[in-house]
Amino acid sequence: MINPKVTLVVVPRERFSYTRQSLESIYQNTQIPFSLIYVDGGSPKKVQQYLEEQVAEKGFKLVRSDRYLAPNQARNLGLKYVDVDSKYVVFVDNDIVTTPGWLKNLVDCAQETNASVVCPLTCIGQPIHQTVHLAGGEARIVMETRDEKIVRKVHEKHYFVNRPVAEVSDQLHRRQCEFAEFHCMLVRRDIFERTNMLDEGLLSTREHIDFCLSVTQAGGKIYCEPDSVVTYVTGKLEWSDLPFFFLRWSDRWELDSLKYFRQKWNLNDKDKYFKKRYKRLGHRRYHAFFRPFVRNLSFGQTNVWLENRLKPLERLLNRYLTHRYAQNQSQMIGEQVIGATSSQP
Repeated sequence: MINPKVTLVVVPRERFSYTRQSLESIYQNTQIPFSLIYVDGGSPKKVQQYLEEQVAEKGFKLVRSDRYLAPNQARNLGLKYVDVDSKYVVFVDNDIVTTPGWLKNLVDCAQETNASVVCPLTCIGQPIHQTVHLAGGEARIVMETRDEKIVRKVHEKHYFVNRPVAEVSDQLHRRQCEFAEFHCMLVRRDIFERTNMLDEGLLSTREHIDFCLSVTQAGGKIYCEPDSVVTYVTGKLEWSDLPFFFLRWSDRWELDSLKYFRQKWNLNDKDKYFKKRYKRLGHRRYHAFFRPFVRNLSFGQTNVWLENRLKPLERLLNRYLTHRYAQNQSQMIGEQVIGATSSQP
């Protein structure tokens, strides 16, 4: 079978400090030819310099924006530079590590099943490749009668979430499913002729569900290929990560995204699917930064009293930073492009 042309589009997820490890794993573990477009949305100076050095060494295309980008904005920016003869685009977040054969196995699955979207077995955390984050799942709109009215709800289910890989390995096999996540997602490029570009109205959440619903609506198939394995690596944030992280998981971006998603798909706002997410607003900031920060102030001890008093201040600060970004956004310059159009392993 002739290898089709494949382009990787790497984008920032929530931080920049894992850039080197992630990019190195792609080159170390990819044995088939590929092109690579790296979208750098406002990384700190040392990361920007590292990426420019890697362009000179490896020959990929670097697209640099001096402003922070929401994930779908970054993916669409990368798509602008994908060669027309690329059959597949693989969206890759900048905080994953890959395993040998990861890309070939994704492409083989797409070729053999005629899938429009293929995701790998996506693990989470460290030690790497040991805990399941996503092995495919279900995502669809269902109709329910409530008070003699028909309402539209989202059904969403993750397979094997947070289970040890060793515990479920005999149940992991190639299967058709209903959604993938953008941690790592192969997409047949021609599906965009039926779904259009990724929806930038979704700033921080539900973008993967939205896209996969659109793919299914357009007649495309979605598969999970567990012979391809990547890990989304969580870890301590560096100070230079914080401005983007706070914006990425801001209350405003999350609320706007949920509202937009609900209105786009004509969903019931009172459904527990949305109530749960409204209740968890800001939980990523809380777990990744706020709680560790308070613990440091309390000499390594959990301090609920201090947490409760500082939470309102954290939310005020988050609103201020988000507002400041929105005011300055129109003054930012456009992207700069550095490097070649393709690279080979």
